[in-house]
Amino acid sequence: MNFLELVSTRQSDRAFDATRPVEKEKTDRIIEAARLAPSACNAQPWHLIVVDDPDLKDKVAAATTARSPGINRFTRQAPLHIILVEEKVNITSGLGGWMKRKDYAQMDLGILAAHIILAARAEGLGSCILGWFDEPRMRQILSIPPTKRVWLDIAIGYSTQPLRPKKRKPLAETVTRNGYKNRKKK
Repeated sequence: MNFLELVSTRQSDRAFDATRPVEKEKTDRIIEAARLAPSACNAQPWHLIVVDDPDLKDKVAAATTARSPGINRFTRQAPLHIILVEEKVNITSGLGGWMKRKDYAQMDLGILAAHIILAARAEGLGSCILGWFDEPRMRQILSIPPTKRVWLDIAIGYSTQPLRPKKRKPLAETVTRNGYKNRKKK
């Protein structure tokens, strides 16, 4: 499948085959794709925690539903969770971010997450990026120091959901060429 087909068929899956684990070889390829993600000034301000132990995975899934009983219940079905923890940026990225008033670490973590979900899709797996979870509980479960920020949990597994058509704004509403929309011509 070419890249446009890959991104066209990637969706946020919220139903997984709980009886089918993700093979180690596929997990390793996903992690390698993540490792190769670009970052500002090559800071690589992240640490990934791969959670595939069934008991630990259930505790992580419980942390995603802890503060809202109706949300993220599907996470128990996912046999694999990849937790993204923010690490410090290097001096160049930190200084540049301060000067430009931009949080490059957040951008880098977003790029990292994109690499993970697209690599999962390339492996025939579904995924869902989760930002809603009990962060203190997640830290406790995974022995993450209290000084570290847990950014995302990406649930991965064999999806049981059919592909859905993507609902996106028309291109004319989101893209212009050679200047911002409503730009006055000279």
